[in-house]
Amino acid sequence: MINVTLKGGVVKEFENGTTVLEIAKSLGAGLYKAACGCKVNGKQVDLRTPLEEDCEVEILTFDSAEGKENFRHTCSHVLAQAVKRLFPETKLAIGPSIDNGFYYDFDSDVTFTPEVLEQIEKEMKKIVKEALVLEKFELEPDEAIALMESRNEPYKVELIKEHANKGEKISFYRQGEFEELCAGPHIPDTGRIKAFKLTSCTGAYWRGDSKNKMLQRIYGTAFTKASELEAYLQMIEEAKKRDHRKLGKELGLFMLLDEGPGFPFFLPKGMLLRNTLIDYWRQVHKKYGYVEISTPMMLNRSLWERSGHWDHYKENMYTTVIDDTDFAIKPMNCPGGMLVYKSQPHSYRDLPLRMGELGLVHRHELSGALHGLFRVRCFTQDDAHIFMTWEQMKDEIKNVVKLFDEVYSVFGLTYQIEVSTMPEDHMGDIKDWEFATETLKKAIEEMGKDYVINEGDGAFYGPKLDFHLSDCLGRTWQCGTIQLDMQLPERFELEYTGADNEKHRPVMIHRVVLGSIERFIGVITEHFAGAFPVWLAPEQVRITPIADRHQEAAFALKKKLEEAGIERVEVDTRSEKLGYKLRESQLAKVPYTLVIGDKEAENGCVSVRKRGVGDIGSYSTEDFEAMIKNDIATKAIW
Repeated sequence: MINVTLKGGVVKEFENGTTVLEIAKSLGAGLYKAACGCKVNGKQVDLRTPLEEDCEVEILTFDSAEGKENFRHTCSHVLAQAVKRLFPETKLAIGPSIDNGFYYDFDSDVTFTPEVLEQIEKEMKKIVKEALVLEKFELEPDEAIALMESRNEPYKVELIKEHANKGEKISFYRQGEFEELCAGPHIPDTGRIKAFKLTSCTGAYWRGDSKNKMLQRIYGTAFTKASELEAYLQMIEEAKKRDHRKLGKELGLFMLLDEGPGFPFFLPKGMLLRNTLIDYWRQVHKKYGYVEISTPMMLNRSLWERSGHWDHYKENMYTTVIDDTDFAIKPMNCPGGMLVYKSQPHSYRDLPLRMGELGLVHRHELSGALHGLFRVRCFTQDDAHIFMTWEQMKDEIKNVVKLFDEVYSVFGLTYQIEVSTMPEDHMGDIKDWEFATETLKKAIEEMGKDYVINEGDGAFYGPKLDFHLSDCLGRTWQCGTIQLDMQLPERFELEYTGADNEKHRPVMIHRVVLGSIERFIGVITEHFAGAFPVWLAPEQVRITPIADRHQEAAFALKKKLEEAGIERVEVDTRSEKLGYKLRESQLAKVPYTLVIGDKEAENGCVSVRKRGVGDIGSYSTEDFEAMIKNDIATKAIW
């Protein structure tokens, strides 16, 4: 007999050789049906793995990240099996699970049109109905290669050969007639996949290399309940309506052209939105004690060597030669900030010194990675560098988090914090890394905030906090970052004079709150579906005169509102019917549309239509002015 420690520290006895799946069944039919995987002594293994000694067992369900991964990875196997049944000559590449779903890459002469995807879905449903058991088996490398060569699977052969020299057996999974190269783990059988959907098909180079053959990648998603799948598909449809690239074009905010891939063009309304966002950024940073600087866009190679970017980041930098000297367009603002600090002596009385910068940076992104405003090659980073003593570190982190709280709440965004720890290619002493990482944790713990650990994903110069924002659809966006850095102050020999009249090295925080102006505009465009709050809207009020004789009153009202500080007001003077103009204003997502006819012109009032509500009645111009001013002052979201 062996002792198995289960959830909550409960210890139960089982016969030697009992599988985790059998343990789940003994604990209840519900857990048995919900089991998507397991961990034995903290390591993921197959549910059918026999237990030979005392151990700790965690049974994973779809509620866990690992359970979802196993479930959806199995669905990718079902997809591959269905394709092979329908189109036997198809060659298989890879099929992992991904966030919110899975995909599989195929080399096939058949074009996977929407009609073909429907065929494949039907075959997948048959496989699910067959409830095929997934069985793991292992082969020696030579046997594995021979098996895949006999099946005419060149991509699998290539993958096996890469592992053949490691002296390990090659793992496969079998479900019915289908055998797939895979390390696993998987759910017990295909019958557990009750709700799935193939969502799209795109092209994808084998191994992501444009020198290789273009394959067809089928995307899909899967859930344990049909209701969850339906809710997800509805969210996807809503996300399509909110796509910032679509709304950016419809609302005249920005454009992306072939003449500048990854280099967005901002249009007049987009600039109004952008500048309003920047004005708010400046207000809140002044409130929190920041000064603003600006550093050159291009600096010479010696600076980037000194900062470490030339060695660690050069492949992402745009470089040129001026007067026989190598220069680079800045991918980050940090080194310029170091030079600003170094330009004059500092005392401990000057610290903490908080320097903000709206710096235009350029990074070479692969063309396939570009995506609207979310992934571009030039963007304005709302950077700040805070120079401080070691003793001030924790309080400064808290101060930054308070600023983040204030900014994100204005947009109705919540967040989750992720602590990213030391990567393999780190710079500096491990003890400094440990101290910095613990300081980050303690600061947010003392503020009563939760966090998750992201092992090894820190910057090469220090650990960091990443803030993952959640929008109204529950999607997450990584925007804010707080990075501790002990390396750049050392490399640039930054100093301050302490109370002991001796020279000391400051510690530095890199931080962004919006991430980049461009990307944040993309995020809030989708979050608000283009219906921006009044304070942020490129057009706050549209005045619609019913007839030409009402235009004089319309322009007089426009002038009055502008003099009151409501600057983004337009008058619709087109010779169109009122209904048409009102629909146009609605499509343009203007917060307030004011109608002026004979009665309004005579009485000095306006008929007010509020976005998302409709006609809210007649208001005096003074009352309307007070109402919209309150919306702007409170940054109301409605």
